Amino acid sequence: MYAKLVLAGACALALSTPADADIVVSDAYARASMPGARTGAAFMVIRNTGAEDDRLLSVSSDAAARVELHSHIDQGGGVMKMREAEEGFAIPAHGDHALARGGDHVMFMGLAAPFDDGAEVSVTLTFEKAGDIVVAIPVDLERMPDHGAGGHDGMDHGKMKMGTPSE
Repeated sequence: MYAKLVLAGACALALSTPADADIVVSDAYARASMPGARTGAAFMVIRNTGAEDDRLLSVSSDAAARVELHSHIDQGGGVMKMREAEEGFAIPAHGDHALARGGDHVMFMGLAAPFDDGAEVSVTLTFEKAGDIVVAIPVDLERMPDHGAGGHDGMDHGKMKMGTPSE
């Protein structure tokens, strides 16, 4: 019985990512911008162990009405503006790209349910070469900013409108 379960698990894992995928996701966590908020974000380090550059093109999840790749743009004078990163993020060969608080991140808008500490959020990352990779991201509402400058918690999400691109 145990051998059948291990074999079934190995088959499922083999089918979940392309055989030539060289992408490793680590240090992932998600959080809401504040308790009861309708927005949240996910952060992680994406490593490309392969010999060719790749690109994270998009992200999807049932956790929210809209899920996008976002980046912060420095407008000078200490003002940061959040924008959708429509071109995605380059993941260099033998390198990594951090999605971090105060920088590039996965943005959830119109949460389907509150992000409860200790829960998991299933997210599909779509790469140009590696294809779709499903990641179970733990919700950690207590985690302090530990990579990236500034904090996502201070972002004003009030101007975001559902169904329209953020400004």
